[in-house]
Amino acid sequence: MSITSAVNVNFKVTTVTDQPISRFAVPDLSALPADMQDMIRTVQEKSGFVPNIFLALAHRPAEFRAFFAYHDALMEKDEGLSKAERELIVVATSGLNRCQYCVVAHGAILRIRAKNPLIADQAAVNWRKADLTDRQRAMLDYAEKVTLRADEIGDADHRALAQAGFTPDEIWDIAAIAAFFGMSNRLVNASDIPPNEEFYLLGRLPR
Repeated sequence: MSITSAVNVNFKVTTVTDQPISRFAVPDLSALPADMQDMIRTVQEKSGFVPNIFLALAHRPAEFRAFFAYHDALMEKDEGLSKAERELIVVATSGLNRCQYCVVAHGAILRIRAKNPLIADQAAVNWRKADLTDRQRAMLDYAEKVTLRADEIGDADHRALAQAGFTPDEIWDIAAIAAFFGMSNRLVNASDIPPNEEFYLLGRLPR
């Protein structure tokens, strides 16, 4: 696939030439507010590229800040669910929502955080066939219900999670992650945001 690079003194952005980053406007990164530039630059320094979701949301600064603040509050916590478990929820529910961007991007993060090159593909296609622990299965069973049938959730669902060893805070996080990425999946699909090519190969081979 052909790739072009748009480079300025601060940013390196790669895009697939036959597919735009979004159906909506994508601003010049160097013209963004300083806090947004700093955030994007930090992500680029860590990953080596700018994920397309940052570019696609940048034309709405207030929503950009709110989106990534809530994302980080849910996904970067050190207590409760592990970071790999959090990514597992994202990949499994994004597969249910048929969101290519989130499956590919968070699949890469899951492979790295779980140190498992196989788990993301398994979870995205059919988590019930994946190589998971009983705890992870209970977690994804609930996350799937939040994603597809939240109106049916009741006491029995919460008892099952408590019996699997989850605390109330962890149960909240499972629901919040599934709900947040349900929104993200729909926004990404409506905007037609493609995954960066770099995501596809990350974490594929054990280190």
